[in-house]
Amino acid sequence: MIEAIAAQLARARRVLFITGAGISADSGLPTYRGTGGLYDGRHTEEGISIERALSGPMFRSHPEITWKYLAQIEETCRGAQPNAAHAAIVYLERRLPYVLTLTQNVDGLHRAAGSEEVIEIHGGLHELYCPRCGFAETIETLAGRQLPPPCPDCGAILRPAVVLFDEALPVDALERLDAALDEGFDMVFTIGTSATFPYIVQPVVMALQDGVPTVEINPVRTPLSEHVDFYLPLGAAAAMSAIIEAFERT
Repeated sequence: MIEAIAAQLARARRVLFITGAGISADSGLPTYRGTGGLYDGRHTEEGISIERALSGPMFRSHPEITWKYLAQIEETCRGAQPNAAHAAIVYLERRLPYVLTLTQNVDGLHRAAGSEEVIEIHGGLHELYCPRCGFAETIETLAGRQLPPPCPDCGAILRPAVVLFDEALPVDALERLDAALDEGFDMVFTIGTSATFPYIVQPVVMALQDGVPTVEINPVRTPLSEHVDFYLPLGAAAAMSAIIEAFERT
């Protein structure tokens, strides 16, 4: 199967990678929303779900609660480095005419690995901005920062440029994705995503309808597993390393 996937890649000119938390598992990051047990079917210390704690309405009414868990997620991501799966996508970016990565992750590891064509559909933890006055800054870490962080210009509370629960996806990211899908792809991969969101499933469904080869890499089966052309029940780093090795032999 690895050889067949590599052979398809060698013929492809436009490839889409759709990635979720599973691609960062080999970088030591959790494979579920939240962090370190915050999202495991249990309530937070405040007696509410992590989805409610990390929601737009909660940020507006109790920003200190939302920031508490945002900071824990950032701390979990702190110091994480891209792994072989991230590097494999960068390798293919440099060898194929066009490779686009659509990621649900807010850890910034695709860009840290060197990927240039990335749509961070849920935004990034390290971009802060002020909803009141528009102040913006890029940070490396929240360590030592006052939380919730005040805006240095107007004193309002800063927020990260991430999509919280009950918030709309960024229009510019959706428009960029739609434009890329309109041009079409020769191959579509999903890596480490549970495939529960329509905007993650849609590109795969479109590819299946058009007869475009599809690949799913995930140790856990998802609703897509029985429909894709190639299902690899492997971790992201192991699977992508094997694919690259086979690609180099083509």
